[in-house]
Amino acid sequence: MVKNSKNLLIKFIFYVSIIALVSAFFIEYVLGHQPCNLCILERIPYLLAIIIVFLNYKFIIFEKFFILLLTIIFLAGTTLSLYHLGIEQGFIQESLVCDLKSGSNLLSKEEILKQLKEKSVNCKDVTFKIFGLSLTSYNILLSLLICISSGKIYLNYDKN
Repeated sequence: MVKNSKNLLIKFIFYVSIIALVSAFFIEYVLGHQPCNLCILERIPYLLAIIIVFLNYKFIIFEKFFILLLTIIFLAGTTLSLYHLGIEQGFIQESLVCDLKSGSNLLSKEEILKQLKEKSVNCKDVTFKIFGLSLTSYNILLSLLICISSGKIYLNYDKN
């Protein structure tokens, strides 16, 4: 049963990661909602998960390690999403991650004009909601679900 749970979990993480990334790009490029910097960072765990699932199928002997790695990645994703929700709700002030567009303070007048024309999104601004919840809220739920599920599978890995 543990083997079936592992395989089901790995497939679930793979499909959820693909759907999450495709949805994020659809909302950004097709629907035209510009993501903030934290929204872009919140995509990283899903990209890493896809890579880890591929590596897991290639190097099945390291499956337990890959499950632990997925747990840690989605724990970090949950933490990042909770931080972002705190900014959205006004509990936490925006950090430099939200404000910085580029790492350089030395800008030419053309670059300054270009940045002024670009629509910049603050991390506290919610530009897209589904059923009254921001995408960050859904990301918290998904990341936490994956983190708990993979953590349970990891802890019970050697049983049976």
